[in-house]
Amino acid sequence: MTPELKARLDAEIGKQKVVLFMKGNALFPQCGFSATALQILQQHGEVHTVDVLADPEVRQGIKEYTNWPTIPQVFIGGKFVGGSDILMELEERGELAELISGKAQG
Repeated sequence: MTPELKARLDAEIGKQKVVLFMKGNALFPQCGFSATALQILQQHGEVHTVDVLADPEVRQGIKEYTNWPTIPQVFIGGKFVGGSDILMELEERGELAELISGKAQG
């Protein structure tokens, strides 16, 4: 990963509370997992989305950035959370709202 791309991803993740790197965008998700992640997150407020299909460098770079092989990828408060499966688990346990609000333990 180039230093320029890392700086770009750092900036993208750092300027928003909730960032979803997804296939497609909020108006037109291009994959079921991305749509699921978006739907879960939108229940808790504003979500900044980044369409990885629009930029192959970002699509590959975000995987290297997190060492996570799949899209979507979610960041909350500047920290990597995971993909749609982890979001579903957090939501089912009632922990996602706390994480987004900044009241999560640990």
